[in-house]
Amino acid sequence: MALPIFDEVIEVIRSSDDAAAARERLVQVFDLSPLQANYILDMPLRRLTKFSRIELEQEREGLTASITELTALLDDEGLLRALIADELMSVAEEHSSSRRTVLLEESGTALAAQASLEIPDSPCLVLMSGTGLLARTAGLDVGTEGPRTAHDVVVSSTTTSVRGEVALVTSRGRALRVPVVELPALPVTAQAPSLAGGAPLGALVDLPPGERALAVVDLTEPPAILLLGTRDGIVKRVAVEPPSAKDAWDLIALADGDEVIGAGEAMDTDDVVLISSDAQLLRFPASAVRVQGRGAAGMAGIRLSPGASAVFCGPVPRAMPAAVVATVAGSLSALPGTSGGTVKLTPLDDFPAKGRGTAGVRCHRLLRGEDALLLAWAGTGPARAASPSGLPVDLPAAHGKRDASGTPLASPAGSVGGPIRGRGA
Repeated sequence: MALPIFDEVIEVIRSSDDAAAARERLVQVFDLSPLQANYILDMPLRRLTKFSRIELEQEREGLTASITELTALLDDEGLLRALIADELMSVAEEHSSSRRTVLLEESGTALAAQASLEIPDSPCLVLMSGTGLLARTAGLDVGTEGPRTAHDVVVSSTTTSVRGEVALVTSRGRALRVPVVELPALPVTAQAPSLAGGAPLGALVDLPPGERALAVVDLTEPPAILLLGTRDGIVKRVAVEPPSAKDAWDLIALADGDEVIGAGEAMDTDDVVLISSDAQLLRFPASAVRVQGRGAAGMAGIRLSPGASAVFCGPVPRAMPAAVVATVAGSLSALPGTSGGTVKLTPLDDFPAKGRGTAGVRCHRLLRGEDALLLAWAGTGPARAASPSGLPVDLPAAHGKRDASGTPLASPAGSVGGPIRGRGA
């Protein structure tokens, strides 16, 4: 409003003693607000040219039109709702991709994402590799033979469906819920699956330092019966049934300093195999371990010698002629990865069944420089081994000398596994 009379405005400013006086006189003479007076005082002289005056007049007209439009919206609720609907529709069209985050209820329970409803609920296998990768298959028909590839050692598997849920069993005796639909699907191949395209466990669950995932278990009804074995030689069978809607729950009450070293679904028709660090193997029926509640501490599994600990515990189908025992011996004082040690494969049938709570029989004769079993596994063959980075490690053929020494390994093995075994297999 000061542009048509800018000569008078300039005269008022020039005749004032200071900026404060000029501001006060502008407010009094031209009936301006303090904000308008400050704007005039801060305006450079170049804004008084004819071109700048035209710009300012256009800006004033635009602001007047915006004020009129906004006032109309505030006065008419129908216009306001129509504007909000149009803006929401524009946002939906611009960001039309499917939701990738998991919605949580107020209690923290995960809601099923809408995307999972668009995927057929077909049967699948969930596989976990020895290098900590998790994936699902596109069906139940997977190969077990063929050339070796990286990350092809499967240490745990379970049968479920794409829209189902599984639990990861950890070394601290916890179960962590994981939706199957969030796992990457492996392509169908004629050979044993490689989990190189799987998801790392850290992307799916939060594991504190020192806690490891040991097995994957189906959470559909009826609940699977899980076998747990600890470093102190304790065994326990428990129903993997989540309490209410929790995403994490305890499966065993561990003693101080103890941890779970093996887990797997075990039926009464299976055998339990425990292997200790001093090369003792104990085999007994799984039915000798009664099913207990989640708060129970388990019962004696293998009797350990002073200083020894259990290094493997797992269920093996009874009377399975292809079942083998793989043991890797070495030195506990050697730096990790500096020595391959010696490995031995033995048919499981060569080891007689003993009673639960006994010491078992020797399964590996330690050579000079070897003071313990570093790694052990028992299951349906053929056994497969891999380095800590997932590269294949060749194993010798199985022989019938159950207490013989092993064959030197060219590279250290970080994990040993066998063919896929799903729930009910």
